[in-house]
Amino acid sequence: MKSISVQAQSESDDISSSTRALPVTPRPVMGNWAIAATVTGNAIEFFDFLTYSFYAVYIGRAFFPTHNDFFSLLLSLATFGVGFVTRPLGAFLIGAFADRAGRRPALMVTISLMTVGTMGVALTPSYASIGLSAPIILVIARLVQGLALGGEVGPSTALLLEAAPLNRRGAYVSWQGASQGMASLVAGLTGLSLALILDERQLAAWGWRIPFLFGLLIIPVGLYIRRRLPETLEAPKEKKEIGAVRLIWRHHRPALWLGLAIVMCQTISAYVNSYMTTYALTALGMSSSKSMMATVVLGIATIAGAKLGGRLSDRFGRKPLMIVPRVVLALAVYPAFLFLIHARTELALASVTATLTLLTAMGTAASMVALVEIFPNAVRSSGMAITNAVSVSLFGGTTQFVIAWLIGTTGSSLSPAYYVIASSIIGIWAMYKLPETRNT
Repeated sequence: MKSISVQAQSESDDISSSTRALPVTPRPVMGNWAIAATVTGNAIEFFDFLTYSFYAVYIGRAFFPTHNDFFSLLLSLATFGVGFVTRPLGAFLIGAFADRAGRRPALMVTISLMTVGTMGVALTPSYASIGLSAPIILVIARLVQGLALGGEVGPSTALLLEAAPLNRRGAYVSWQGASQGMASLVAGLTGLSLALILDERQLAAWGWRIPFLFGLLIIPVGLYIRRRLPETLEAPKEKKEIGAVRLIWRHHRPALWLGLAIVMCQTISAYVNSYMTTYALTALGMSSSKSMMATVVLGIATIAGAKLGGRLSDRFGRKPLMIVPRVVLALAVYPAFLFLIHARTELALASVTATLTLLTAMGTAASMVALVEIFPNAVRSSGMAITNAVSVSLFGGTTQFVIAWLIGTTGSSLSPAYYVIASSIIGIWAMYKLPETRNT
């Protein structure tokens, strides 16, 4: 036990020393236009990627027709998970590219790749029309979307941090989480409108494609405004002899491991929250219009929680805003699901989704600031991208599949709560070990 303690202390010292080594260099404050450009492009990409999960039931029927609806849903959710397979590859390649060529070129690459992937999802005919080619094309499109999103988070978060005033880094970086909330909100409003206008047969036949087509229409806006982004990557004082990924592994390994654990618990919570629409449809037997309300609430609560968490982390520090909401979430998630299962009302679904999402978003905003602050400018995009993409790939891509499988095999609708609690215990430990970075 003593050797373990000594090793843990040594790793903590390594992280702290790397944090203290961060240069505090004056940079021009990024204007509202540049913030809007970063946030809008990020929101568009997350809208295109996340919309799949909200229509997993209908996509499963279109591309994976079986005699068992549950098995069809599992196949659809497995394809949703495929989109996470290439996220680490996108993080390695595009994250390193952003640390070498700049944040702006990398962000142009990611939104272009997302365009290609979204076209594949939106325009591919169903299994009934072209047979086995349909699910194959769908899987390839999801792989391209995952590659784009894996490379998006690192450069966009690094850009927000590097252009922020020293005392407002939390508020600036929180736009990363808020933009994801905006994507969920727009997806939810679109889905709710479609559920009210179209019947179940129309939604299953072609209605689910409309949000993806909408995403394609607004992507050119994101491309245009991203071309005008400022560049925040500092010119290196000396030429790097090794790549960014090797540099991270050699000098910032403890931060990488703790970051993976923190992102893991937050990812599971976030995707449990985003699964609420499908959960209401399948486990609670609610109608499409009522179930889509969860997505709308999810978007609003994510925006509010992210902005609140970012601002409070500037005032009280990153660690308190990571740990306190996570502890409250771990204590609240079981009674929240128990209440929802017994109530089965629209109000119960909205209140549970809002509470769990608000707590998740507050902690996530603070941790995103800490995880980009802990890496120096030369490897910041790569460090954040790899930490986020690897953990999200392992747990984000499997969370909804695991939940659906657990509910189907155990018959317990409380399975999501148990999964969140178990992951939160690991995450709280990692948050405690991570050094405070607010004043670095």
